[in-house]
Amino acid sequence: MNIKTKAEFNFSYFLAKWPSILAVVSLVAIAVHFAFGNWPLLFVIVIGGIPLLIQIFLKLIKLDLGADLLAAIALITAIWLEEYVAANLLILMLSSGQALEEYATKKASYALNALANRMPSIAHRKKGDKISEIDISEIQVGDFIIVYPHEICPVDGTVVEGHGSMDESYLTGEPYNVSKAPGVTVLSGAINGASVLTIRADKLPKDSRYAKIMEVMEEAENNRPNIRRLGDQIGAIFAPISLIFALAVWYFTGDSTRFLAVLVVATPCPLLIAIPITIISAISISARLGIIIRDPTVLERLPTCKTAIFDKTGTLTYGQPELLEIITVGKFEKNEVLQFAASLERYSKHPLALSVLRAADNAKVSLLNAEEVSEKPGQGLFGKINGKEILVTHRKKLIKTHPEQAALLPESKPGMECLVLINDKLAATFQFRDAPRAEGHSFVTHLAPAHSFEKVMLVSGDRIEEVKYLADLLGIKDIHASQTPEQKLAIIRAEAAKAPTLFMGDGINDAPALAAATVGLAFGQHSSVTSEAAGAVIMDNTLAKVDELIHISESMRKIALQSALGGMLLSVVGMGFAAAGYISPVAGALLQEAIDVLAILNALRLTWQPKVVADIMVAEK
Repeated sequence: MNIKTKAEFNFSYFLAKWPSILAVVSLVAIAVHFAFGNWPLLFVIVIGGIPLLIQIFLKLIKLDLGADLLAAIALITAIWLEEYVAANLLILMLSSGQALEEYATKKASYALNALANRMPSIAHRKKGDKISEIDISEIQVGDFIIVYPHEICPVDGTVVEGHGSMDESYLTGEPYNVSKAPGVTVLSGAINGASVLTIRADKLPKDSRYAKIMEVMEEAENNRPNIRRLGDQIGAIFAPISLIFALAVWYFTGDSTRFLAVLVVATPCPLLIAIPITIISAISISARLGIIIRDPTVLERLPTCKTAIFDKTGTLTYGQPELLEIITVGKFEKNEVLQFAASLERYSKHPLALSVLRAADNAKVSLLNAEEVSEKPGQGLFGKINGKEILVTHRKKLIKTHPEQAALLPESKPGMECLVLINDKLAATFQFRDAPRAEGHSFVTHLAPAHSFEKVMLVSGDRIEEVKYLADLLGIKDIHASQTPEQKLAIIRAEAAKAPTLFMGDGINDAPALAAATVGLAFGQHSSVTSEAAGAVIMDNTLAKVDELIHISESMRKIALQSALGGMLLSVVGMGFAAAGYISPVAGALLQEAIDVLAILNALRLTWQPKVVADIMVAEK
């Protein structure tokens, strides 16, 4: 790290810690001013009060009448009237509120950094017998790129030499390796296994899948919903009314000290302090339950959500489809067809591939070498094994290309299926079932009556047959199948524009949608990028945890409102006494601190709850 970078880092760290430092300094200044006079108080006003006033002035330019407006006006008035103790108490309240707010609502996004830092900067290009290192931006379509063991693939391409496997969980959310052989496609961002692979670049790095996800993710980050904070919403109403009242007192009494006293008592510190503390308490409770709150604003937004949108695999299902039945045709044997299918499926990234491989392993079927492997969207998985052409495809494809064999198909059943053709002859139908989560139906059906959700949607990249089957089981009527990350993002944005939206998903392909939703919840630990993009991460993959989080957020919002509104009600009573001349500015500041203590104690009440009871836990018993 060079000197400049280090200096910039230290300065940024100092700025982040400044509200906490200022709160401590102001408290010390108030304590020691009895021995040293007003100099400690003036020192705090210079180093702390002026920056705070500049911040408020910038807000006023933007017509932002937030919760700290009254405190700023009171601070100016206190300095003007030489009420330096009152000014320091105001600085203490403002700085401590900012410190808590910064802790509770940090908005730094690590998702793009996690994506960018993960991508290699160099690639190994092969020309003839020579291999040279080049910058990743120099890769051209048609270049042959060597991907060494455990390296990250720099570009979308096709394997031309070598056999191995790649970990694509970072891109798909599916925690397993995908076998690679000549003819099989590879995705940028995938981690190579233990073998050297030579790939042909099919796209430029900037047009590859990983770069596109980064592009969509960056766009989603830049267009996050702009929702006003709870404290600012209340402060925008309370602050102007209090200011008008204080001005009226000054006008009718001619006493500027009363004006200051009213403003000091009216300073809505329950908004500045109690609400962040309530949020911190909710974060602590969530962490104990295995729910990591990345963006604390989700706790304020979640109770307002009216639309719930689910991803399918790994969210509403366990993400592990099981091969239930193999229905053969003619003289083909089950294990024979399973052997051919599994030998080919190990080169596929389709979610059903792992299920076929598990079934082959359970049946003790050995795998064969495949050649000329290809997998084109909508066409199926093709390869040659022992001189035979094997095609794993779907029902619509068979009916379209081999209508004469349609009569050999078994009756269509709910769930998922694939067809295996050997030398253009239908050999078998594989039927699968991706089990829905046990708590799925009760969770989905209770969202409307228990939490006032008005719309439930299922948006998935899977095929319509699979999505509709699950939706029918869970009672979801609004479904969107075969959606790309870009299409998911468009749907989430459209819904979020209509009403506050909750999106639940896993896998890096869900990251843009998670970032664009009003509230994004990620499941599990398969993708750190997904976790960074989401507002909260459910570490234990169960919808019961989502319900617990909803209850926590509802309790937090209720207690935060109690603290804020109750504190302001007490402030209104104090404002009346200050207007009558019974409370001085310093006494008013101390009274406001007492109100703060009461508001904070009520805010901490959230941490005293013995447990969080989820509705669906009761429903499942």
